[in-house]
Amino acid sequence: MKVTNEIVLKKIEELYKSLFQHDGFGELRVEMKILKRGQKEVIIHCGKQYRYVVDTASVSTM
Repeated sequence: MKVTNEIVLKKIEELYKSLFQHDGFGELRVEMKILKRGQKEVIIHCGKQYRYVVDTASVSTM
């Protein structure tokens, strides 16, 4: 399955909603690294790590 920017954004939204409903402390952090071949690695830290490699050519500007 090809990872797109929309998939990453949906995961961030899902995790944010989960943290907001939680009765305690929560932390959400996003890290991006530039890779070769026009790609970026997006790492979402929220209790565990979610790692995605996204082609930058497939990302539309917002």
